Amino acid sequence: MSQNRFTPETTRLDDAARAGWLYFVAGNTQDEIARKMAVSRQTAQRLVAMAIGEGLVKVRLDHPIGRCMDLAAALRDRFGLQTAEVVPSDPEAPELLTGVAITAAALLERVLKSPERRIVSLGTGRNLRAMVEQLPRMSCPQHVVVSRLGNMMQDGSATPYNATIRLAERIGAPHYPYPLPVLAGDAAELAAMQAQQAARNTIDLCARADLSLVGIGQMDMTAPLHVDGFLSDAEMDQLHRAGAVGEITSWVYDDRGRVIDCDFNRRVASAPLPVGSGRPVVAVASGQAKLPAIRGALIGGLVNGLVTSEASAERLLG
Repeated sequence: MSQNRFTPETTRLDDAARAGWLYFVAGNTQDEIARKMAVSRQTAQRLVAMAIGEGLVKVRLDHPIGRCMDLAAALRDRFGLQTAEVVPSDPEAPELLTGVAITAAALLERVLKSPERRIVSLGTGRNLRAMVEQLPRMSCPQHVVVSRLGNMMQDGSATPYNATIRLAERIGAPHYPYPLPVLAGDAAELAAMQAQQAARNTIDLCARADLSLVGIGQMDMTAPLHVDGFLSDAEMDQLHRAGAVGEITSWVYDDRGRVIDCDFNRRVASAPLPVGSGRPVVAVASGQAKLPAIRGALIGGLVNGLVTSEASAERLLG
């Protein structure tokens, strides 16, 4: 018979780990920690000291908070995920990216430590850029980094949230930028562009990636595709009527995770999503605005892994 994991000792360490996270990662003062955890300032001070004394705090928080472990297990069970990581949320800053970025960086680092050649493919976005910034500098000339989509905006400028080049620089690995724009003018133009040798090579690398890390975009008027000028107001309205809730590497899908048959998706030049391939495709995503998009991606199996926040996990399971 299994023993109850929630003993007074584990609860005490959970509290210390949470206090350590609020202090070292979220940057709260001990007074703020006391208020958020509903304890005295002296207790908050003791919990932070305990987190250090027990070796829970290093560069990262080296203690899986029980609640987050339970949420991660529930996400894996509910959506059939290969990987689920849930990080603590600051109650007053649930949108904070730092914890999610650190955990995603740790997942990536484990793959990069392999002495064998590994192909890592990346989407784009703030979460992935933040993840790369949390990764320690490494020497990994045996690996390959490849982008799953172009980083060219409508006016020809580069997107500010491209993570591929930054990752390649950080680990000293060769990289393959996606040699096409985000969108083609029409299906015929897309076919001609994808027939180029450089494009075929990059698409093949994406299909064989040992780990793919992607962001998830919401489909409201704050959607990156709309803000960056790839979708007009009229096109956004059309996609809403078609049931669009999210996008991954510009592929727009509905609340069941089905890529929508529409003019926009017929012009998307990104590498195809490796649905059903069994290869790890991990979304790094959290936040209230993204919940319908994250849920749709999980239901439809567009991703088989997720790194998210405690607050987002609770809502996804609610």
